[in-house]
Formats: sequence, C-alpha cells, structure tokens
Amino acid sequence: MTTLPPFDLNGAQPLVDQIVAALRGAIETRGLRPETRLPSIRQFATRQGVSRFTVVEAYDRLVAQGYLHSRRGSGFYVAARSAPAAGAAQPCSIERAVDTAMLMRNVLAAEASSTGYGSGVLPTDWLDDEALRRQLRALSKEGGPHLTTYGQGLGLAPLREQLRVQLTEIGIETSADQILLTHGGAQALDLVIRYLLKPGDSVLVDDPGYYNLFGNLKLHGVRLLGVPRGKDGPDLALAEKLALEARPKAFFTQSVLHNPTGTCLSPASAFRILQLAERHGFIVVEDDVAADFDPGRAARLATLDQLDRVLYLGSFSKTLSASLRVGFLVGKREWIEELTDIKLLSDITTSEFAERVVHRMLTEGHYRRHMQRMRERLARARDRVLRRMEHAGMEVLCEPLGGLFIWAKHPAWDNAVALANRAAREGVFLAPGSSFRPYLESSPWLRFNIARSDTPKLFESLARYSEELSSAAILT
Repeated sequence: MTTLPPFDLNGAQPLVDQIVAALRGAIETRGLRPETRLPSIRQFATRQGVSRFTVVEAYDRLVAQGYLHSRRGSGFYVAARSAPAAGAAQPCSIERAVDTAMLMRNVLAAEASSTGYGSGVLPTDWLDDEALRRQLRALSKEGGPHLTTYGQGLGLAPLREQLRVQLTEIGIETSADQILLTHGGAQALDLVIRYLLKPGDSVLVDDPGYYNLFGNLKLHGVRLLGVPRGKDGPDLALAEKLALEARPKAFFTQSVLHNPTGTCLSPASAFRILQLAERHGFIVVEDDVAADFDPGRAARLATLDQLDRVLYLGSFSKTLSASLRVGFLVGKREWIEELTDIKLLSDITTSEFAERVVHRMLTEGHYRRHMQRMRERLARARDRVLRRMEHAGMEVLCEPLGGLFIWAKHPAWDNAVALANRAAREGVFLAPGSSFRPYLESSPWLRFNIARSDTPKLFESLARYSEELSSAAILT
C-alpha cells in the first residue's frame, strides 16, 4: 500500500476526514490502483495510531462514495472508477460538513429565519404560545415542590397515564409503567442507543432519514446500513440482504409521515418489517414524533407488534414546544426498567414542571383543538405548495397525507448541494438531500417545510438559482 501522509492527531480537522481525504487522494492519483486490498481495520488503526472506530467510519464513507468496495470475510478493496468528466464540479463546501454537530448548529441558526424553507419545525406563529403562557401562569401559582425539586424516574405519573389513554386510541395497548418520559425525542433515541448498542455494532437506518440520529449513532461507534426509503416504506429486499450479511442489532425507522420524505408505511411493508425483525433477531425502534400530524390511522409497527420487538417513541417538540423538551419511550416493562436506570445515571430525571404543562394542555383539551387546527392549516398550505411545485416542473416522491415535509427534486438538479450553497449566499436556507443520508452521499432531492414554503417567492428564487447554476455549469 502507498505511504500516506502523517495524520495530525491533535489537529482541528477530524481524523476521519483526514483519513478519507488521504485515501481518496491516493486512489484518484492512482497511488492505489483498482482491486488493491487495503489493510484490515485493525492493521490500519495500529499502524496509524488511531482508533478502530475511526477507521470503520472512514472505510464506510469511502465505500458509500464509490472509492472502495468490501468483500465479506476478505476485507476492503479499491473500486474501479471511471474518469471524471472534464469540468466536473468539485465537492461543494456543504458536502464536507460531515460533522453532524456542525450541521445541527447551522440548522438551528436557520430555524429562526423566515427563509428557512427546509426547516424541521413549524414557524413560531403557528404554535399556540398563548395557551402555553396561560398554563405556565396557572402552574406557577399552584403550591407544591415541582418548581424546585427533581421529578420521578419514569416521569410524571398523571402524564404517563394520559399518554397510555392516547396510545390506546391508535391501537397500542400498554400500561403507564411501560412509558418513560424523556427530554424530547432526541434523548429517547440516545437512551435506546446506549441500551441496545455497543461500538462496532451494525444497525439498519432509513436512507434518507434523521441526521441527528445518524450523528448520535456514529458518536457511539455504530455502523450505519442505509435502507432506501420509497413511497410505501423501506426497500425490504435490501433490508433482508443487509440483515443476512451484517446481523444488525436494530432498525431505526419512522412509520408515519417520515422525515424527510413525508411517506407512510403501507400495511404490507409494516408486516414484512416485523417478519424480518423476528427472523433476524433485531429490535425495531419506531420514531413516531409526527404521530399527531397524522389525519387518519396510518400503519404503525407498535400497533401490529404490541411492543414485542418494537420500542416506540414520541415527542411534543414539533407540535407543542421545542423548548419544553417533553418526549416519551414505550416498550416492554423490563426494557423500560433498564432504560430508566440509564436515564437516572446519565440525567437523573426530566423536568416535572415541563411535564405538568404538557399534562394540562392534554387533559384540558387545548392540545387536541390545537392539532385539529394545525392539520387543517397544513392541508391547505400543502395543496398550494404542491401546485407551485408542479408548475415549476418539480417531481415529488409522494403527495404526503399530512405532516410538515415534502421531498422534491427538479430535473436540472443532479446534486442539490450546489443549489443550497447558491441560496445560502442570499440568506435563503434550503435542506439538500445529502444532509439526510447516512454518510452524506450525494442527492438531487430537497426537503421542503410546507408551512414555510407556502410562498411564490421561494419558487421564483429556485428558478433563478437553477438558471444561474446551469449557465455556469456548476451543477454536475
């Protein structure tokens, strides 16, 4: 193998970026020729003085980018690559944002902007902040220790009981002691990762899917196996192939109003996922944070499985308040007991004050009325946005039944990163599809937030950016 430049173990650039850049450069300059076998992960880590997890991620990213291919039981080999076309665009800056934390910082900065068309949250003026203020004032006047003390391990008992009632409405039969309250959906996912996985384990994930989840899994040294998401759900033939090859410990997926595609599982797909889980011995982690945007009764894995192999999670961050940070996990009693221990060790308890606010919103009927208005308002906006997309010649993966997102592309966009970079220079924030892929692979798709994209100004800007990029031969 060709000699690689020394890596800066204390430098500002992440080690995995350095390794990927060095190997990619050696392959592109033919220092590593096609079908050359690379050192094993252990050998590479020992020679370079880096961790095996860093090498695993570097190799996986090079496989995803087409520079390497793996042979089971043999190792990693340089892939044959066709010569790049003359004048082809270089990777854009946003593609180098492999640090998911940096990506999230950029996303959070864009959330406050009225031009954050790819945002993951509703505009603040869509949320019922007056009802929240009323509940906060009422709660602050009540006596009791909830303003100054820790809460309960599982979380506020009356809220867990109310959630049990609401879960029954979508066909999930459970008990209050099988529900663990969390700091939003993000902590729920983090607890599950700590409970189920260890460094080196493999998991199936939606591709595209939730970038925060991907970053957390990588942080824990977990290998991501992307399963392409279609109109009716994941590619189950590929999921079974990956399950046979890699024996994943879990499948992280969204059944209803998937982020970012807006798709819902078909009943047939849901049934087959559970069959695969049983056959190959993995747990399904069902992220249902968009449940209350669902206008009907979409197929849910936890409903079919009744929490046998499914860990189910939800949150009020997107529907009620991201600031309150109230979410929940539902599963087998023994799972919830052990997850509660992890919660206590890592974060002690969640905020009883926030849980009491949510409980009041639910039991006094404010939340149900709020979500009914929200679904109706989103439906009207969705029809307008879809019409504008059709007029602009854009393709949507599916017309979503509800929720916040539309997944769309245009024939002129081979890679939406260039378009997003061009828009960002004018303070317009788009969400290119590569941000939602497990290893930031190239994508022509964009995620659009329906509530924020309901304006002709967006589509006028998209047409102008696309024309500029095409004339400059930047799009590849």
